[in-house]
Amino acid sequence: MENLYNILGVSPTASAEEIKKAYRSLAMRHHPDRNTHASAEARFNSIKTAYEVLSDPQKRAEYNYSLNNKIIVDPDNEARRLWTSLFNRCGIVLE
Repeated sequence: MENLYNILGVSPTASAEEIKKAYRSLAMRHHPDRNTHASAEARFNSIKTAYEVLSDPQKRAEYNYSLNNKIIVDPDNEARRLWTSLFNRCGIVLE
């Protein structure tokens, strides 16, 4: 699962207003009715899920707790997954 803060492009210390502003901007850009790209719907759904978690103070606290206490079993795979996620956000597809 990609980091929810990265999906919205905000820092973990972002205020509720900053999260809402980022969500609205991304949702308008990636909404399937406005964007005809094949991956727009999947991107919109991940943006919506990220906002649902980060906009609710209790869900956000639980997410932050799980994020900060995550045990990495395979560091190489975790690093590869993080880099791939970053490149995908920039429009670069790794094979």
